[in-house]
Amino acid sequence: MKKILAIFTLTMALLISGANESSAASTYTVKKGDTLYRIALNHNTSVADLKKWNQLKSDLIYPNQKLSVSGQAGSNASTASPSRSNDSVAKEFIVTATAFTANCNGCSGITKTGINLKQNPNAKVIAVDPKVIPLGTKVHVEGYGYAVAGDIGSAIKGNKIDVFIPTKAEAYKWGRKNVKIKILD
Repeated sequence: MKKILAIFTLTMALLISGANESSAASTYTVKKGDTLYRIALNHNTSVADLKKWNQLKSDLIYPNQKLSVSGQAGSNASTASPSRSNDSVAKEFIVTATAFTANCNGCSGITKTGINLKQNPNAKVIAVDPKVIPLGTKVHVEGYGYAVAGDIGSAIKGNKIDVFIPTKAEAYKWGRKNVKIKILD
């Protein structure tokens, strides 16, 4: 219960701090836990406009990403893909990787960070133990590619991850394997 209350308090603090930014500002810096919906709400715009202004192909956003929130695409606005050339590797280690889908019985398809995987089947998202890899962290997973740590799972403890794969057949094909993960700055 204390953990849920702490997560709720942190989420509310992040939302309130995001709401304090002036809606007249032309760019917004994404914070951990932000969603396009909340950013649109706080800046009196729509998710569709945010996606159009920032050339986003999905609802996937990353901490420290700069988004245009006024329709004026500034030079700081960036796309939703993790940078492959500007990121440096902060840490790398071996993890046990399994796969998950958004279409299981009882699954909502919404990650812990608010990414709708059913609407974004091409999103590259991994489930992590946030004590090992904080939510919102950009990573590179061997055999999977660049992704964001956007979800958690009850069986994901320690050096284990789950990679999001849109279909059950492909998830079963992934299986369980040991892979190298790079934590990106």
